[in-house]
Amino acid sequence: MTVRVALADDQALVRAGLRALLGQQQVEVAFEAEDGGDLLAKLAAQPVDVVLSDIRMPGVDGIEALVRLRERGDRTPVLLLTTFDDSDLLLRATEAGAQGFLLKDAAPEDLRDAIRRVASGETLLQPVSTDPVRARFRFRDEAPPSDTFSEREVAILRLLAGGYSNKEIARTLFLAEGTVKNYVSTILDKLGTRDRTRAVLKAITLRII
Repeated sequence: MTVRVALADDQALVRAGLRALLGQQQVEVAFEAEDGGDLLAKLAAQPVDVVLSDIRMPGVDGIEALVRLRERGDRTPVLLLTTFDDSDLLLRATEAGAQGFLLKDAAPEDLRDAIRRVASGETLLQPVSTDPVRARFRFRDEAPPSDTFSEREVAILRLLAGGYSNKEIARTLFLAEGTVKNYVSTILDKLGTRDRTRAVLKAITLRII
């Protein structure tokens, strides 16, 4: 099945190269955008399966576009392109609800796989667990969880990392909202964290997700 993506990057040559590459991977570029503002305007008129966006763009950057997208209720999966040279940006993007990150020099098959996995509802946040990010949180909390995590708890953690609410998680996993709330409470207890954001960041740091 062909996946339709929106491609956002301020460099026309980069967009052209990605479009050509994606075409070889059975991924259709529905439209291109030169910055976050352009992306938001076009998404309102032309929905896609996945947004593939550079983080750094003039004007409205990839993270701000993601924040605005979620604020208007659009849950389109967002896969951000990064060079991993700024852990602050990665953390901001995680908190804003990015579904994943991809290195700009990723192999074509890795790009295709990441897009398809994100389109199917997975989150690809493992790349956040780079040394700079772990170093930033080392002084805060590296304590291991109080217990192991079930597959269902890991799935819920990944959805939390994607910015999903309890109601959305319940709908995605075919659970009652109250059941999800109980799972989240258990996850917070196991990680020793007091809120969802800290739970996600600690889980990423400890490579649980």
